[in-house]
Amino acid sequence: MAVVIRMMRAGARKRPFYRIVVADSRRQRDGRFVEILGYYDPMAKPFAVKMDEDKVKSWIGQGAQPSTQAASLFRRAGIIAARPSKSTKKAATTKAVVKRARPRKVTERKTRAKAARAKKRSKVAATAKA
Repeated sequence: MAVVIRMMRAGARKRPFYRIVVADSRRQRDGRFVEILGYYDPMAKPFAVKMDEDKVKSWIGQGAQPSTQAASLFRRAGIIAARPSKSTKKAATTKAVVKRARPRKVTERKTRAKAARAKKRSKVAATAKA
């Protein structure tokens, strides 16, 4: 049984309220669950989050995977560590430059269109100077 920690919607129409629950991954979002860990009220200003940190840590320790939104709330509360940031320098250096074996074939139609655009640009530039 794959266990996930997810948000279960429980509010009225246009008044969302979520319970943070542990559930089987094959169950519906608002279906049967194993345990309630807390709640999240996005309508409160500022939003309200209350959860049992010990239960959350024990479930994660047992292998429960938090959903994206639940993990975000856990990071904000300091229960799980923040995600490592992606470094842009490393990605730029490891990306290999692909060179073509032979240049692309430019069709006659594309060549004529390019010449027409250049001619139009020169006309616009000439009228702008005058």
